[in-house]
Amino acid sequence: MRAVVMVSAVVLAAAVLSGCKSTSSAPNAPANVGAGQQTSAASGATPQSPLTGSAALQVLSQLPIKAAGSMNGYSRDQFGSAWTDDNNAPGGHNKCDTRDDILRRDLVDVKPATGCQIESGTLHDVYTGKSIDFVRGPKSSVVQIDHMVPLGNAWITGAQGLAADKRKDLANDPRNLEAVDGPTNEAKGDSDAAAWLPPQQSYRCTYVERQVNVKQIYGLWVTQAEHDAMANLLKSC
Repeated sequence: MRAVVMVSAVVLAAAVLSGCKSTSSAPNAPANVGAGQQTSAASGATPQSPLTGSAALQVLSQLPIKAAGSMNGYSRDQFGSAWTDDNNAPGGHNKCDTRDDILRRDLVDVKPATGCQIESGTLHDVYTGKSIDFVRGPKSSVVQIDHMVPLGNAWITGAQGLAADKRKDLANDPRNLEAVDGPTNEAKGDSDAAAWLPPQQSYRCTYVERQVNVKQIYGLWVTQAEHDAMANLLKSC
C-alpha cells in the first residue's frame, strides 16, 4: 500500500510540474507594445475612432458644456517633455519616442523597416488627401504630428485641472495623434471644431469622432459653439 501511495504522489507531482511548465511557457504578447515596435506591414494603418455616428453623438451629448477657461499658465511644458516615451498612454514605455511611434504607424514604405527612428517614408495625408514624401533632416517638418484635440484647446476645456502625469498622457496618446501635412497642421493651431475642420471633407466625420473620444477619455468639456459644430457634423455621418 505504501508503495502505491508513493507512486501516486510521484505521478501527481509530475503532472503538476508539467502543467506549470506548459502554462509558463505559453507565449504572451507584450503588455505595452508601441507603434515603434511594429513591423513595416503595420505602417500606414491610420486609426479609426471607436465611436462612430450615433455612438459619437451619444457620447457628445454627455460631455459637459461650459465656457472656455483661461489660457493663463498654459505652455507646452505643462504637458511634459515633447514626445517623451515616459508616459502611461497606449504605447508608452516602449523605448521609442512618441513622434517616431506615430510616424511609423501612419507612414508607408518606411525605412528602416524596424526600430524606432524613421529615416524616410510616404504619408497619405488624411487632412488634405495629398501624398507627401518624408525624409528626416532639415525639411522633415513637411510632416508634423497633430494633436486631434489641440493642447491649447485641451487646456481651456479642463486639462489645466488634470494631474501633470495625466496631461502628459494626453499629449502622447496615439488616439489623439495623427501624422499630417505640416502647413495644414500649423494653420489649424489650437482651433476647435467650430473654427477648423480638415480640408478633406471625407475625413471630417472621423476627425470629430476622434475628438469626442479623446474628450471623453480625459474628462474634458466642450464649449457651446464646439458642441453645436460637432453635433451638426455627426448627424450627417
